[in-house]
Amino acid sequence: MLPHYLMFSEQEGIVAHMKAICDAVGIGVIYYARDNTRLTPDSLARLAEMCPNLIGYKDGIGDLQLMVQVASRIGDRMVHIGGLPTAEVFAQPYLEMGVTTYSSAVFNFVPDLALRFYAAVRQRDSATVQDLLRSFYLPLIELRDRKRGYAVSMIKAGAEIIGHPAGKVRTPLTELDADERETLAELIAAHR
Repeated sequence: MLPHYLMFSEQEGIVAHMKAICDAVGIGVIYYARDNTRLTPDSLARLAEMCPNLIGYKDGIGDLQLMVQVASRIGDRMVHIGGLPTAEVFAQPYLEMGVTTYSSAVFNFVPDLALRFYAAVRQRDSATVQDLLRSFYLPLIELRDRKRGYAVSMIKAGAEIIGHPAGKVRTPLTELDADERETLAELIAAHR
């Protein structure tokens, strides 16, 4: 369940919103925690009690303390998913707290690398993890952090570079400039 639109809300409002959605569908629901829809561990636990089809918690906030509290409070009642931009950077500490999976945006343009990194994290192969962080993920993050919205722009550019165009980003986001695209293309070429 994507975050509600635009506004920050109180806990009771978020719980009521999520409960209405869970009640309206006959499938499993994954709560996607983002800055404007941040549930406390207690609110999430109440929601889990009310909604048997609430099956997952995807962290898009990156507050490690909150994630530890959620994992501790909820336990294995839900699957816990890392959902931060360039989630690989958080994969090792998240694995230690029981978050065994994450959404990988780079899987869209370097899937073999993404799978290799995931396997290294799961096997606790720190040497491979550190090598891939240094050679690919940290330079990618440096590129991503140049402008707001590049977490999306960069992924679309990467897909286009490998021949799977996903269209332009929607305004108000901006595209990578020519030099940034070249930097991204070089990173991809070095890791395909």
